[in-house]
Amino acid sequence: MKLIIQIPCYNEEVTLPQTVRDLPCALPDVGEIEYLVVDDGSTDRTAEVARELGVHHIVSLKQHQGLAYAFLVGLEAALQAGADIIVNTDADNQYRGEDVGRLIQPVLEGRADIVVGDRGVTALEHFLPLKRILQRLGSWVVERAAGIPIPDATSGFRAFTREAALRLTVLSDYTYTLETLIQAGARRMAVVYVPIRTNPQIRQSRLIRSIPSFLAVSAVTILRFYIMYRPLRVFMTLGGVLIAGGVVLGLRFLYFFLQRAGTGHIQSLILAAILTVVGFQVCLIGLIADLVRLNRKMLEETLYRVRRAELPDRDTGEEAVPGR
Repeated sequence: MKLIIQIPCYNEEVTLPQTVRDLPCALPDVGEIEYLVVDDGSTDRTAEVARELGVHHIVSLKQHQGLAYAFLVGLEAALQAGADIIVNTDADNQYRGEDVGRLIQPVLEGRADIVVGDRGVTALEHFLPLKRILQRLGSWVVERAAGIPIPDATSGFRAFTREAALRLTVLSDYTYTLETLIQAGARRMAVVYVPIRTNPQIRQSRLIRSIPSFLAVSAVTILRFYIMYRPLRVFMTLGGVLIAGGVVLGLRFLYFFLQRAGTGHIQSLILAAILTVVGFQVCLIGLIADLVRLNRKMLEETLYRVRRAELPDRDTGEEAVPGR
């Protein structure tokens, strides 16, 4: 059993040494532990510091691509390095390295495909009261979108099985945390949360520049990927509401018409016709979007098989061959 702990980094030469030093070198039921740093186009000495610390794998991106892309690159590099379990942690030493064993335990027991560290956001001292409320509200919204219990949606301390990592795709340019949870829920993956501890905050988050911008981007991300994975539900609901509105207005006009008081209510009839037609069009869009979803599902399965074929064989270390 090989564990690779990946650390996406962007200008983290100051915090990276403490983060790496806190990571475990050995764990029960784990044969090998290696570290992987993804240098996301840093302008400081992040890559050099990683080499000085003896990090086993360093992936350097030529320019800054963002957290989501760096995370995905890390997953692919860890899979190429033969990881059976991949743990993702932050370079700012927010999460305690000693909790890695607790994080991977559900994977070792075969209970989880993805394990997420629950920071207990409602009790974190360095979170302002408004931020605590918004974090919990955001987790509740993602929980509704993903269809699985989610106490801490934005936690980046996560463990993935090899199979889960092979199946994950990240399309967002902002962050992977929300998208991967919605994806996991849509694909019926087993997601488990375990309580973890956090270290005192060293610096402000670079991802959350301001609460309004974070809320706006998060809302767009949730809506975008919820529609992507459940288009029929979204468009049929919206279309049904529009049709229902048209029917109500149509019945209103019919009532006044039968009462011989139809004069002056022609606007209701026009609006009813518009709402009904638009509602049916939205439902048709939902059917087309669902066909696109099914097509994307087949493409994702193809991508999964291609990834598996390209990975080295875990027993021999040789490049895997399709059909072998």
